[in-house]
Amino acid sequence: MKRQTRTRAAIATAAALVAAGTVTVGVSAAGPESKSTKPTKPTKAQIAALFDGWNAALASGDAETVADRYASDAVLLPTVSPEIRTTRAGIVDYFEHFLQNKPQGKKIRTVVNVLDSNSAIDAGLYEFTLTDPGTGEKREVEARYTYEYEKRGGKWLIVNHHSSVLPAAG
Repeated sequence: MKRQTRTRAAIATAAALVAAGTVTVGVSAAGPESKSTKPTKPTKAQIAALFDGWNAALASGDAETVADRYASDAVLLPTVSPEIRTTRAGIVDYFEHFLQNKPQGKKIRTVVNVLDSNSAIDAGLYEFTLTDPGTGEKREVEARYTYEYEKRGGKWLIVNHHSSVLPAAG
């Protein structure tokens, strides 16, 4: 009888160790967040700050660097061109010309709508200081803008960008 009790105790102990090991492995594989891995929504400030990255890309003077901020299937309705840009080559072409004016952007008013953890819209008014490459003369251009962002592969990219000169008040 004593031997049978010891055997049962040994089997129970072994089973408990296997169960504990399985639970430990499961927790390690799942990571510390075992409740939910639901992505979190970005803040409005985080989305608004994406403009700063885009503006810094403009300041680089490199059209390819600016185009890197756009998704491969992005649509650009640019401020100073009637042509809709729907390819990377088209976006690069636009910025090659626009960057000749050494644009310096500044937001005047922004309205951000965070749609979900992977998409958001930033719309409002911004002003660009442009420098004429021939004369060096500076001028201010106020425009309306809309940036639609999507998080793709862990990176926020512009999927739609519309910018148009602000019309005169009527």
